[in-house]
Amino acid sequence: MENGKGIYQMIKPLITLLCVIIAAAAAVACVYIFTQGLVTYKSGTNGGLSATGSASVDFEADLIVWRGTYSAYAMTTSEAYSILSRDTRKIKKYLENNGIDESDIVFSAIDISKRYSSNYNDEGNYIGDTFNGYELYQTVTVSSGDVDGVEEVSRGITELIEEGVEFTSNSPEYYYKDLDSLKLQLVEAATQNAKQRIDLMAQGSGCRVGKLVSSSLGVFQITAKNSAEEEYSYGGTYNTSSRQKTATITVKLNYTAE
Repeated sequence: MENGKGIYQMIKPLITLLCVIIAAAAAVACVYIFTQGLVTYKSGTNGGLSATGSASVDFEADLIVWRGTYSAYAMTTSEAYSILSRDTRKIKKYLENNGIDESDIVFSAIDISKRYSSNYNDEGNYIGDTFNGYELYQTVTVSSGDVDGVEEVSRGITELIEEGVEFTSNSPEYYYKDLDSLKLQLVEAATQNAKQRIDLMAQGSGCRVGKLVSSSLGVFQITAKNSAEEEYSYGGTYNTSSRQKTATITVKLNYTAE
């Protein structure tokens, strides 16, 4: 027993030194891991400097699309078709007399439906249908860069109705021919706006802007000019009912900070 105590007393300083070395190594390792985590956080995608830039522009539609539907009714398809053909000639003449080019006018295929009336007995019970003839429908579409001219035509259809044409006019639709170029211009402007915000954030926080980590493009929104932002939608909005429009897009940038 005395020999065992003597040996323990001899190696006790070595054991203590070894424990100190192990504890120190563990502390160094923890500090290294912790600091590496901070560096990763600062320079990785979870940190750094992020900003969303936006750009918008007001513009006017340069293409108008207007549609109207007309119909004819008769007991036979041949009679109904004859009436519809007569009305087609009237509509075409009306459009051309008002300055619409023939190449901008498209007549659709003819739709045919049958008319029936329901019959009931004196007790109010349904007893069958009676055939009442055929109804033919056709649509005329005008697509033109003459926005003012087509707007005027769409408002003057009472002239056709007075000639006996059963005509129903739809509201005009407004488009922009060079929309792709407009989108590219907005993306460039929104990206510059986001980078400017990144630079201001860096100046305010006393760091330098590092490398671009990621960028993302928001949805493209086209709304009526001076309309509320509530018209924006998650998947993007494309207004076709207004001649005066506003296009908007956002770009998000994420940079490392040094």
